[in-house]
Amino acid sequence: MLRKVWIISAACVAVAAPVHAKNDTVLRGPEPKWVIPSDLLPVPETLSGPLFVRRSDVQIHLDARGQQQYQGYRMKILHSSALQLGNFAISWNPAAGAPTVHALRLYRDGKMTDILKNASFEILRRENQLEAAVLDGVLTAVLRIPDLRVGDEVEAAVTIVANDPTLGAETAGLLMLGADPPPGRHALAVNWDDGQTPLLKMTAEMEAAVKQESHGLRLSFDNPAPRPAPQGAPARFGWQRVVEFSNFRNWSDISRRFAPLYAKAAKLEPSSPLKEEARKIAAAHPGALDRASAALRLVQQEVRYVYVGLNGGNLAPASPTETWQRRYGDCKGKTALLLALLSELGIAADPVMVSNSGNDDGLDEHLPNPVFFDHVLVRAAIGGKSYWLDGTLPAVAGPTLDPVLPYRWLMPLTAAGSSIVRIDWKIPETPTEVALYEIDAREGFDRPSKVTTTQITRGIEGLKQQIQFSALTPAQLLSSFRQESAGNAWVTVDDVKWHYDSEARASILTVVGTRDIDWEDEGGGAKSLILPGGGFNPPERRGRASDQDQSLPYANEPGFSCHVTTVRLPKTTRPENWSFNSGFKTRLFGRNYYRAFGFRDGAITMIRGSRVDVPEIDPVAAARDNGRIAAFDNSMAVIRYEPKGQNAVPSTRSVPTTTEIDWSGEHLPCLSSAG
Repeated sequence: MLRKVWIISAACVAVAAPVHAKNDTVLRGPEPKWVIPSDLLPVPETLSGPLFVRRSDVQIHLDARGQQQYQGYRMKILHSSALQLGNFAISWNPAAGAPTVHALRLYRDGKMTDILKNASFEILRRENQLEAAVLDGVLTAVLRIPDLRVGDEVEAAVTIVANDPTLGAETAGLLMLGADPPPGRHALAVNWDDGQTPLLKMTAEMEAAVKQESHGLRLSFDNPAPRPAPQGAPARFGWQRVVEFSNFRNWSDISRRFAPLYAKAAKLEPSSPLKEEARKIAAAHPGALDRASAALRLVQQEVRYVYVGLNGGNLAPASPTETWQRRYGDCKGKTALLLALLSELGIAADPVMVSNSGNDDGLDEHLPNPVFFDHVLVRAAIGGKSYWLDGTLPAVAGPTLDPVLPYRWLMPLTAAGSSIVRIDWKIPETPTEVALYEIDAREGFDRPSKVTTTQITRGIEGLKQQIQFSALTPAQLLSSFRQESAGNAWVTVDDVKWHYDSEARASILTVVGTRDIDWEDEGGGAKSLILPGGGFNPPERRGRASDQDQSLPYANEPGFSCHVTTVRLPKTTRPENWSFNSGFKTRLFGRNYYRAFGFRDGAITMIRGSRVDVPEIDPVAAARDNGRIAAFDNSMAVIRYEPKGQNAVPSTRSVPTTTEIDWSGEHLPCLSSAG
């Protein structure tokens, strides 16, 4: 992907500990011959905004080494907020080659000052994501333009070599004009040497503006209009002004190109200590699935996760023996290590590339480009089924029939080559979030009630909780919740318990204590209580601006939640003294809404469930449901006590209490039977 070669940032740059003192890491030289010069756009008499772009050129050149990325610009500063343009910075991967600065100039009152003549770069290796266990090795060169003022013009030109050492001349990338560029002249170009002609694909607006050349293409825009992504549409429709290029002829080319990297890494040398680890696993576990689980736990527990992008390691995996000896590795290293163990155990498995960042919507509509994938895991064939194993997850995350994250597309890496594979949407069968709330008010309205809350969390959020809570002792966990509860409705926090249920794949947190319950006094001894977790906010109207495509679908954020509240009623009251408001079941914008009440054995229970059943809504259905929002029942869940009441509330077992069933199990009554 095209990287920015200049950065405008409001943050101060940390310079306390530069790792290089030499300035010759940044080269200086004339502009490359392949750069197409761009004319300056005259400055209008009336201007608005923080800056005006007299010209901005982004050009990609493809040669036998890979990509060279050029950016040149000249911008006039119109407001003090744009003075940060003077914090000139370049970031690059030193494994690809040093950047070249061709020009850095200041224009004021018709005079030009060559900034490079009397200034030098400070080279930093900041590792900005070190706290996230990321070592990418990227260097940043920083130069601060002195005495920059409003009304000045800044001119810069830089080339960065962006080829990956693993791929060499095989490359792919994007040229993009942003959704809301500043006013001025913007030019984009991609050109290539003989023998490097790429596949090209562009969006409609780029097609209309392109100028073809013998060895490239160029696009130019003066004062381009804003082009925001269509409101509410799936991410694939957000591609507005993009040119794609790729030297890969199809997705299978990428699969074949990466597969040998893992095939080589998965072959253990005879002296590797991992052979002994595999023998131990085989001796302790007779079944293939148990062996795969044990191998996965070993990789998850014994090798900590650290992203390693140093020395070209951003694409090539480290060897399993190296990863095992240093006891840290990124997803590539962990995957190679796991593949090696599975191979020793006689379990067939392939590495599979996926997108953890969720940018795979509409992947089949794009040119083949490895940048769309940011993660790799293992798919193993066991007992006629495919199991997913991710060595970067906590050790409680064993092999699964479905990936933990909802991938849309994946790419198996095979020697024969595999195209991308679509993962079909599935309606979730089990809630990702279950919230249980039990209020024991049997001692009366005017006494604090014993309250038990239980949070059951699945998926990636549940694994995050596992990482957070597993590091705490029971005493620390209790102390933490007591501190958090200070000053709110909790009177006491008596006990806090947490565990991760590997069979249910859920983090389960239970808090027990006493609370002052906010019974509403309605006069004459009557009381009412709004139950926690019982109401829905009405869904938002779906629509988009009139100048945007009205025929596009609307995206639905996946989700399935269930809230259950049980109130054990004061012993001095009778069943006929109690009532509750409406239950309902409805469906709007592809989401299922459900609420039901039950009354039995001196307790009222409310269940409220919500699940997204379709990932996208067509505009006709969205327009229909816009008209139904006004009738949506967004009432709070309320129970009422009337001393003289004679309510005939039926007893029912269709709404179980918070303690009656295992809410961490499957087939929960969180939706209507028809839902």
